[in-house]
Amino acid sequence: MYNVRMTTLKLCQDKQEWDDYVLEHGGHPLQLWGWGDIKATGNWSAYRLFLQDEEGDIAGAAQLLVRRLPWPFKSLSYVPRGPVVNDDNRGEMLFHLAEYAKKMFHSVAISIEPDVNEYTVPDSWKKSDNRILPSRTIILDLNRPEPELLNDMVKKTRQYIRKSASEAIKIKSVRNKTELKKCLQVYHETAKRAKFELHNDQYYYDIFDKLGDHSPVFAAYVDDQPVAFLWLAISADIAYELYGGMDDLGQQLRSNYALKWYAIRKCKEWGLSRYDFGGLLEGGITTFKKGWALEETELAGTFDRPLSPFYVLWSKVLPTGKKTARKIKTLFKKH
Repeated sequence: MYNVRMTTLKLCQDKQEWDDYVLEHGGHPLQLWGWGDIKATGNWSAYRLFLQDEEGDIAGAAQLLVRRLPWPFKSLSYVPRGPVVNDDNRGEMLFHLAEYAKKMFHSVAISIEPDVNEYTVPDSWKKSDNRILPSRTIILDLNRPEPELLNDMVKKTRQYIRKSASEAIKIKSVRNKTELKKCLQVYHETAKRAKFELHNDQYYYDIFDKLGDHSPVFAAYVDDQPVAFLWLAISADIAYELYGGMDDLGQQLRSNYALKWYAIRKCKEWGLSRYDFGGLLEGGITTFKKGWALEETELAGTFDRPLSPFYVLWSKVLPTGKKTARKIKTLFKKH
């Protein structure tokens, strides 16, 4: 336990307690315990921290990911799409997180990327251009009726949804690793065609295991073989696209249109309220995503609390610092 001021940061060791809090307080799926476990299979360490008030009641939560860095930077502390805390307790949470990261890990900085459009931080924090997750995205309000969502799409998107749904494809959930392996074969084909890098297959199996029901995978099948897949992470309120891909036949059938619409409708059926397309990067996939809504969403972005005299080198000057930042981005890259 780490004590400062009138509130306290407490390390949580109970997965059920942690996930229950995140789910009950509108937290993002990247704040779930399983996501921290996934990143811990690589070069990150995960720490789940509750903010407690004077009475011992929980007032907020933050899953802190820590990555060791070369000397003299020592480490980077990072909160993806969090913390989970209300406006009244935000200042205390950010103060404690910064003190914790400095004392426990000697981090060069702590970075947060909250899942909101606007975010006010104390003066000791600063807006950063060194993003890990994209701030530009498409977000659908799933509380709106289906006809309104369809009406916001460009005409071609609606046409392709209807056309691809009429093709000889069947869409269903991926329930086991045998079917997931087939989807990963599609993903390898997609990556080769689009020229982007993938994690090793075990990384994706780990997501499937560690996020479990909070990580549904949908696939479009032709003759019992997947031609396209879409992989989400979900919390109680939020759906967040992780990965997706198509093979050549899937492209010909434009199966990604029927598949995405199926996933959106399924998330509405489950009672989720927010569907995030996982970011907008340059290229054809962004053109495809932008056809689903009238406008883009710009999230608040990345905020840093410098914790070391070497922060300026890390963020602005030193080439190796920038190179390390790009490598960190790769670990969270959206495809």
